[in-house]
Amino acid sequence: MIEAVTSDRIRAAEGPLLAAGTPLMERAAHQVALRVADVLRARAGAVAGARVVVLVGAGNNGGDGLHAAALLARRGARVTAALLAERAHAGGVAAARAAGVRLVASPGKDRPSALPDVPRAAQVAVARESLAAHVVVDALCGIGARGALRGSAARVVREINRGRDGSDTFVVAVDVPSGIGVDDGVVPGPVLAADLVLACGGPVAGLLLPPAARLAPVVEVLDLGVDVPDPGEQVVRRLEDADVRALWPVPHATDDKYARGVVAIVAGSRTYPGAGVLCAGAAVASGAGMVRYVGPRRAEDLVLAAHPEVVPGDGRAQAWVVGPGLEPDDEDAERLVRAALGRAGAGSEAHFAATGVWGSGAGATDGGVVPVVVDAGALALLPTRCAPWVVLTPHAGELARLLTSRGRPVSRSAVEAAPAEHAAEAARLTGATILLKGATTVVVGRGGVLAQADAPAWLATAGAGDVLAGLLGTLLAGRAADAVRDPALVARLAALAALVHGRAAHDANPGGPVSASAVLAQLPRTVARLLALPA
Repeated sequence: MIEAVTSDRIRAAEGPLLAAGTPLMERAAHQVALRVADVLRARAGAVAGARVVVLVGAGNNGGDGLHAAALLARRGARVTAALLAERAHAGGVAAARAAGVRLVASPGKDRPSALPDVPRAAQVAVARESLAAHVVVDALCGIGARGALRGSAARVVREINRGRDGSDTFVVAVDVPSGIGVDDGVVPGPVLAADLVLACGGPVAGLLLPPAARLAPVVEVLDLGVDVPDPGEQVVRRLEDADVRALWPVPHATDDKYARGVVAIVAGSRTYPGAGVLCAGAAVASGAGMVRYVGPRRAEDLVLAAHPEVVPGDGRAQAWVVGPGLEPDDEDAERLVRAALGRAGAGSEAHFAATGVWGSGAGATDGGVVPVVVDAGALALLPTRCAPWVVLTPHAGELARLLTSRGRPVSRSAVEAAPAEHAAEAARLTGATILLKGATTVVVGRGGVLAQADAPAWLATAGAGDVLAGLLGTLLAGRAADAVRDPALVARLAALAALVHGRAAHDANPGGPVSASAVLAQLPRTVARLLALPA
């Protein structure tokens, strides 16, 4: 599991080391240079003679970049350092100059740390040189920066971005892709997307949160000896493949189909029967002990034709999935959805209002309180408050409508600009666990915030959400008693569903188009592969 914390926690952990004279900048520069050298050998065949451009800002991040530039130049790389702020780290400038680094917009002799604004022609020249380099090192802004890039830095990044489609330049960012919201993942202005982020001492939350997460697809932590104290719930987590085995409800030899977990599905309609087929199929494929299907006759016939092991009709279940493919005017479906939500916390509303907490949830596997996944058409049927083992799975537009209906008017574009913030607001307003679908899926619940970026872009396709809902239903049914007893587990299971869903999409057709049906067919093999990995 990857854990990312807020920038102030990392800086607080660095403080005593800096006060004691620990050379953190030298450690960071050394490790950055080693990792860039690895990339150069892979891309250029050798460090000597390879072309490197370092984009340098005003602070310690720029100092890391300048010292790394000096180390690379001493190994024979042809290094240019573009100084793009009003000031630069004086020690770093001196080290780079002594090592033979070519400095653009270097300071004058009489004011060694004062830099002029880089002229327009020089900005274009830096961008062109960057696009021709083997590696560009982004050392413009570190974890202490706030807001968008400005001035020369912003203009050079825009120039590079304009020409990057035709370039195979590899970008290594020091700490973060400069210009992202380091703690919230927002992207307020131009950012140079990184191929590799080297997080010095530890990753900040913004690297895992959307929309910035798409600009930091690979994050490696450089160990500088900085010990960040346990942040508790003030952390963003990302599950990795090695976490699957510890969380997945693997059956024991003595389990029967009921002990393994029964999932009840209210999905599909006369107009959208395929949603029921995909949702029920995903529950079957991911290992539910039994799947019950409750829906209109046409959809039921198609579900049973595709998955004959599904049992039609209501009955005992350890988890429910409601909403995929429902029509808004279907009174029978609405009745079933409300009944399922009642099972998630029947009789608990008054208790919650009085105490702010839900009961122990005893009886989650013997007809008592059970988890429920609420998707698509069922989101409009929520009660005022939900238990935390109710998982809402909206996309950005659906979340915007949900928030607006609860007195927090917001647009889809605003949700997409700050997904974690709006998911957290929805969790606060509803009491439910929120799984906000997107290129990076954000989960907010009692267990804090998790962010999964496991799916290929090809998974943005009709029916993918129906498969995810059925998969999550299996996980909640298999661990229903645990989920009700420990609501923090619910968020981790939701993130686990997103991880496996994304991995199955990759496995179904690596690097190419994938359909929801292909993901469904791939699920059993992907689950088996992940469970075989060491925990």
